[in-house]
Amino acid sequence: MNPIPFFKMSGAGNDFIIIDNRDKKVNHNDLTGFIAGVCRRKMSVGADGLILIETSEAHDFRWRFFNSDGSKAEMCGNGARCAARFAHVTGIAGTSLSFETEAGVVSAQINKDRVRVLMPEPSDLKLTYPLKLSNQTLEISSIDTGVPHVVVMVEQVDDVDVVSLGREIRLHQTFAPAGTNANFVQRSKDHSIKIRTYERGVEDETLACGTGAVASAIISASRFNMNSPVNVKTHSGVYLTIHFDVKGGQFSNVHMEGDARIIYKGELQAEAWK
Repeated sequence: MNPIPFFKMSGAGNDFIIIDNRDKKVNHNDLTGFIAGVCRRKMSVGADGLILIETSEAHDFRWRFFNSDGSKAEMCGNGARCAARFAHVTGIAGTSLSFETEAGVVSAQINKDRVRVLMPEPSDLKLTYPLKLSNQTLEISSIDTGVPHVVVMVEQVDDVDVVSLGREIRLHQTFAPAGTNANFVQRSKDHSIKIRTYERGVEDETLACGTGAVASAIISASRFNMNSPVNVKTHSGVYLTIHFDVKGGQFSNVHMEGDARIIYKGELQAEAWK
């Protein structure tokens, strides 16, 4: 196979390999193995996920999003911003665009390296119920913001063992078989929240999670009457801004705004995924 051109991009510390696949250059029989190979840290490019940009008949493009282990995900907020900016800088779309995902159509507005995306309508909001773990019972809330999320409010988010606790929640029988993402959230005094996230598919803590930021903002707004917008400080230190409308406890018109950085461009050689 010929070398495969790609962009390495980052949104709030979530990093992605993005490939223009409209000509179907990525056509591996073992696509899962290819993705897991190139997303390896130190052994290859390394990334939290990989995005294939493909042709759409109704919108500017269609994406296929994959976690670093090669598994599919319906939606990724930080990835959506990066995909939108990639499409703009490569001439696929203008500054206002829309694209297909498995969670529905996503629209975006580009302003230099800042991108604002309209997120899928949140669903299955469930507030403050107990989840029994191996050695404790947590009070959790949950919501689907394109992918499922659990939100746990904590006093000091920096003190949480995100990996072990997040993994136990992610694999809990309550959320089987698909599993869930787990977010730990600390309220701040300046109408913002601070979050750390364990992501399924990555199977580790990531520096940011866009859909997790949306989930955490909506649940915080529901529980503590926080108005739009809510600023979310991710583990990378970068802020995401979550805008929304709410009426009668129902959330709609949810937008996420944040950076979408181009880190570098390159070509994947066959050795990258072997």
